[in-house]
Amino acid sequence: MATDVWKPQLYARFRAERSRPFYDLLAMVRERPGMRVVDLGCGTGELTADAHKRLRARSTLGIDSSPAMLEKAAPLAGDGLAFAQGDIAVFEDPTGAGYDLVLSNAALHWLPDHPALLARLVRLLAPGGQLAVQVPANQTHASHRLANELAREEPFASALQGYVRHRSVLTPVEYALQMKRLGLVDEESRLQVYVHELSEPADVVEWCRGTLLTDYERRLPPELWQRYLDAYRSRVGAALPDEHPYLYTYQRILFSGRRPR
Repeated sequence: MATDVWKPQLYARFRAERSRPFYDLLAMVRERPGMRVVDLGCGTGELTADAHKRLRARSTLGIDSSPAMLEKAAPLAGDGLAFAQGDIAVFEDPTGAGYDLVLSNAALHWLPDHPALLARLVRLLAPGGQLAVQVPANQTHASHRLANELAREEPFASALQGYVRHRSVLTPVEYALQMKRLGLVDEESRLQVYVHELSEPADVVEWCRGTLLTDYERRLPPELWQRYLDAYRSRVGAALPDEHPYLYTYQRILFSGRRPR
């Protein structure tokens, strides 16, 4: 069994900043009475619970692979809201009835082959159902670029067996075209830049420890992971301007489309 390296408290440190894209995504959803919703990659569940209430959904199911995250989500369940452990890469509707909303916020970028992924997600939609997704697209920022550069160097490259985090995220244009080719209507796709005011550049390391770097943490033995983290912290510190506050720019893609009735 894979080690669960997700740390809810660390992830929640930047809760307000991470929540902004979710609410922008939720604003793209066309509310319908009695919606059946699935949230792929629900994390600790607070945003899933808020979506359930705001949409006045009949039922909402949050799916995540991390037991630590789901432990935090469990107390929120009830009144049509439920959480379950599962792999979003292979998730299927157990009822076959289809969902009125397939929602995913900052989770699908972990998965490969997005054209095939989108085709599978569209099959989860009931007639008239909507797909609404947000994916990070910040790979050109030093915070992300340096993480991958370091993974290509020894001794990390050998321990990782050549693995480097691959960019599976498409462009906004490609998402728009894919949705159109899959028969969705009312499609919308956009790149949005968020500017997060962090207290200092070192906070960027803590931000990435809660998300991006988990991919390397789970693949490296503990002693090498600590060396990797120390080296990453040093390089990020040298690359970013010593500004207080530090303005962390983060690019994200939000896209949505609806299956015709």
